[in-house]
Amino acid sequence: MTRHFRYSVMSEGEYSVQQRELTVKRSIQLKSIITLLWFGLASSSVLAEESLLPAFSRMSSLADGWEPLEFPRIDQHTRYELVTDDGVQVVKASVDGSASGLIARVALAPGDALLLRWQWKVSNVFEKGDARTKAGDDYPARIYVAFEFQPEKAGFFERAKRKTVEVMFGESLPGNALNYIWANRLPEQTFIANAFTDQTMMVAVNSGSEQVGQWVTVERDIVADYREAFGEEPPRIMGVAIMSDADNTGEQAQAWYRDVELVRPAAP
Repeated sequence: MTRHFRYSVMSEGEYSVQQRELTVKRSIQLKSIITLLWFGLASSSVLAEESLLPAFSRMSSLADGWEPLEFPRIDQHTRYELVTDDGVQVVKASVDGSASGLIARVALAPGDALLLRWQWKVSNVFEKGDARTKAGDDYPARIYVAFEFQPEKAGFFERAKRKTVEVMFGESLPGNALNYIWANRLPEQTFIANAFTDQTMMVAVNSGSEQVGQWVTVERDIVADYREAFGEEPPRIMGVAIMSDADNTGEQAQAWYRDVELVRPAAP
């Protein structure tokens, strides 16, 4: 590569002015470096608070980082759409005896603490809803956190069954899951095994109709909740999903989801 240089002759006055400008510039740069070093922890905290999930409020379509989550033998799917509510773009779910969700796939080790934050609103709770029964296992709003399967902790038949399904569908199945629900009858903060499988733990973060029609803010420490639910440290996270379903009860509802945020807590 050929470099071209330009030479010029400066007077003593011009040289003095350039020297002062260079000194000022270096002083500003030095102050910037000192500021970054001094506030390094604060900057790290800001970075730690950045969400690891695609934001509904900034999407041009639902395909921007979230994909349909559908289930075998359930033909009627919940309708999800981007709408504006109170000036903010959110996801609206319309349920009519249906079931399906939206999932954001991630591959993430939870570490010592990992926060899940969101706001949601529902039009009603289900009269027949009951987290303790299979017939009542429906919720106007819920959020899944799915974790990697740990084959070393499973029996032979469980491993074989999963292998068969994965070969058939070409996709790895999750292991344990936390399922944050807007319940009907369960007291808030209740942990209860799912009526269909004990690999999913239901956590009633809201319950009943008292806050129906209102935006409710929720924050959970996924690591602490996993320890409470399963008595061990959580494996890697595979995905986070929203879901509104009524395939068991056959009821109707609408739910609205603002941004679901997955963040590492800021350093103290």
